[in-house]
Amino acid sequence: MAETSAFREAVGGWANGGPGERARELAGRLGVRTAVLLEGLSDLAAVETLAARQGRDLAAEGVCVVQMAGAMNVGRYALTLGPPGLGLRLTGLCDIRERPFYERGFGRAGAPADAVFACSDDLEDELIRALGTARVEELVHAKGDDRAWQTFLRQPAQLGRPRPQQLRRFLGTKKGRKIRYGHLLFEALGPGQVPAPLTHLFASL
Repeated sequence: MAETSAFREAVGGWANGGPGERARELAGRLGVRTAVLLEGLSDLAAVETLAARQGRDLAAEGVCVVQMAGAMNVGRYALTLGPPGLGLRLTGLCDIRERPFYERGFGRAGAPADAVFACSDDLEDELIRALGTARVEELVHAKGDDRAWQTFLRQPAQLGRPRPQQLRRFLGTKKGRKIRYGHLLFEALGPGQVPAPLTHLFASL
């Protein structure tokens, strides 16, 4: 785990203009063959939670999941990790509105665009629809965020909005909340409830 974190850090440094020797060394030592490019930390937490639920050891399978701190960085990361750089097989998960960035970045790196799996809006929207709003509100209550949720619902901007949109916005209103709830929502999924983009992503690994 420590070496995987070190590899991610080395890749980030290389993608942002630093040297690539450390990333190459660690990729060889870890046996990395595939890189999954994600937009941010909440997506990373969700993918790692789902992998654990499925009993998969992605590192042992030669898969490294990398968060890029924003979809607009995908071009640099694809060039660093894909055929022009480490020569890894690339795949990725993104919000539907970010898909063009991924497709252009993968194209410039010589990676297939059909290796990109897009959520219908974003990952939180997929999870809320999979679980249903009532179940998500139960989790908000169980997490002790009832008061914050009720205060949020009284904001003028939220009045009259559909409940899924309110929940999705609530998850993004406080730093770290999307990551915490990413774990909770994935753990709450029942059989057959895993959103399709993630199902397809994991089937491709």
